[in-house]
Amino acid sequence: MEKITKEVYLKWYEDMLFWRKFEDKLAAVYIQQKVRGFLHLYNGQEAVLAGALHAMDLTKDRMITAYRNHVQPIGMGVDPRKVMAELFGKVTGTSKGNGGSMHIFSKEHRFYGGHGIVGGQIPLGAGLAFADKYFKRDSVTLCYMGDGAVRQGSFHEAMNLAMLWQLPVVFICENNGYAMGTSVARTSKFTEIWKLGLGYEMPCGPVDGMDPVTVAEEMSKAIDRARSGGGPTFLEMKTYRYRGHSMSDAQHYRTKEEVEEYKKIDPISKVLDIIRDKKYATEEEIKKIDKRVKDRVKECEEFAESSDFPPIEQLYDSVYEQKDYPFLQHKL
Repeated sequence: MEKITKEVYLKWYEDMLFWRKFEDKLAAVYIQQKVRGFLHLYNGQEAVLAGALHAMDLTKDRMITAYRNHVQPIGMGVDPRKVMAELFGKVTGTSKGNGGSMHIFSKEHRFYGGHGIVGGQIPLGAGLAFADKYFKRDSVTLCYMGDGAVRQGSFHEAMNLAMLWQLPVVFICENNGYAMGTSVARTSKFTEIWKLGLGYEMPCGPVDGMDPVTVAEEMSKAIDRARSGGGPTFLEMKTYRYRGHSMSDAQHYRTKEEVEEYKKIDPISKVLDIIRDKKYATEEEIKKIDKRVKDRVKECEEFAESSDFPPIEQLYDSVYEQKDYPFLQHKL
C-alpha cells in the first residue's frame, strides 16, 4: 500500500466531502421529485470507499455493490455529472437514463453496479473474480454488500465456491447497524458478522469502517492476498449511515441521540481534524476545497437539469439486438 501522505489526506477530505454533498443534493432534488423511485444515500459510510480506493489498483481492479451505489463509481473515475444525470433519468446518464438510482454501471471504469436485489451482486462478484482467474488476469474484485444480505443463500454459496476455487475476490460487508430498519441482533444469534467467514476457513475480520486509514490498511492486505493467489477475504466494515435506509424511511427504529453520537466520529470531520492538527492546509486552503466541492455539485446538477430525457425509441434499443424486432406484434 502506498504511504498515507499529506496529499492523501487532502484528497480524502475533498473526495469524501464531495460524495457527502453530492448525496445531499440528491436528497434535495428528490423532494422536488426530480429524482424518482427509491434513493439510498451513503452519508456516513464514506471512509469505507476512501480507504478501499487507496488500496486498489484502479487500472485493473473491479468493484460491484448493492443499491447504495452513487458515489462508488465516482471514486472509480466515472464522470459525476453522468451519475447525477442517470438519477434524473436523462439520456446523458451512465445508462442513458434506463438504470436510475439503483443501477449505476460503467464497464469502462470497471464498476459493475448497482444491484437492486438484496444479495444478488454477491455471486456476480465471485463470477467476475472467476473470469479473472480463468483468463489469468492480474485483477481483484471488491464485492460489497449490506448486513442484511449476509442472510441470503447466495452469500453462502458464493463464499463456498470462492474459497473452494481460491478466487481473487474481497467480500466486504458494510455493516451500518440496520438491514433497512432491522438491527443485526434481531436477525442472528451472534452480531459479529465477520465470523461467518470462519465456517469456510476464509481469512476474515472486523474493521473500523469510520476510519479510512484502518480501511486502507486492511483492504490492502486482502487485495494483496487475492492478487498473489492467496484466495478470498471477508471483511466486516463497522460503519453507520446518517440518513435513513432510503428517502422513504421514517427511522422509527433508532433514536436521534444515537445518530448524533455517531456523528461525533464522522469520517470527514476526523480527516479534517488531522489536516488541521498536522497543518497540512491553512484555513484559507480548506475554504478553497469547500468551494471547489460546492461548485462541482452545482455543475453536476446543472448538467442533469439541462440534459434531455431519452427518446421513446430508446425503450427498444436495449431489448433486442435484431433491429426489426421480430417478437413485437405492434411496431413503432
